[in-house]
Amino acid sequence: MELTIQYIINAVSLGGVYALIALGLAIVFSIFGFINFAHGELLTLFGYVLFYALSVGVPFGLAVILGLACAMACAVLMERVAFRPLRGANPMTLLVTSLAISGALQVVFQIGFGSRPKPLNLPGYLTGAFNIGTIYIGSAQIISIVAVAVLVIGLNLFLNRTRFGLALLASAQDFDVAKLMGIRVNAIYATAFAISGLLAGVAALLWISMRGSVEPTMGFTPLVKAFVATIVGGMGSLTGAVVGGFFLGAFEVVLQIILPPDYQVFRDAIILATLIGFLLFRPRGLIPSAAMPTK
Repeated sequence: MELTIQYIINAVSLGGVYALIALGLAIVFSIFGFINFAHGELLTLFGYVLFYALSVGVPFGLAVILGLACAMACAVLMERVAFRPLRGANPMTLLVTSLAISGALQVVFQIGFGSRPKPLNLPGYLTGAFNIGTIYIGSAQIISIVAVAVLVIGLNLFLNRTRFGLALLASAQDFDVAKLMGIRVNAIYATAFAISGLLAGVAALLWISMRGSVEPTMGFTPLVKAFVATIVGGMGSLTGAVVGGFFLGAFEVVLQIILPPDYQVFRDAIILATLIGFLLFRPRGLIPSAAMPTK
């Protein structure tokens, strides 16, 4: 029984990180109709800002706020410089643009910060752990579960209870009609990317607390996993992104349990095979979006 609870905690905490990243991808997709593959670099940017802020003596809480602000600002800058001029373009054009931004930022990180991982000196309440009987619980796991719950509830309230959130949802349902109703297009674009940057920053903090270091390609692996989660959950569905994230986290833990040590190397391949299966047999995911972007 204790071992089962341990596995559930591991699955929920890992799935929570994937859910946050998948939410950031889903918000952008629901408005613009493409997956922003440069989203992973927002995680990396947060990590480097946090590293250098801590290295010069900035208090941890202030360093986190600074990292979140930089991730949000970079996301908005992406939208303004790269994606806004392509408004109305083919989704494939936007997808290729996001891949180009991702590659360019990785090169910038490698040149500017070096290719070797940089360890972060995180507070004990992030790296510590405690036992309840025979159950081992990492502090980062508890923080991950709580952070996901708070952010999902907060995002749901923002989208459904505020005027700006309702405008964002309306734009996701039918962008052309939303414009005719007087919704400020540029503000909606910027807000969607800012929210995705915030979610990326929080996910990066949780990911770093599990890894303890940052490197130029740090955001690639969780981005790929979150992309799988968005497909499994349902492209463009915010609820589906959360469900897909937790599904993927549970699936990874199950594979870790059932696969022999010599076959653990095939875990990611099995996950990608699962993605192909969903694309073949349930392409709209577990919780399909009510309406796909129409642009």
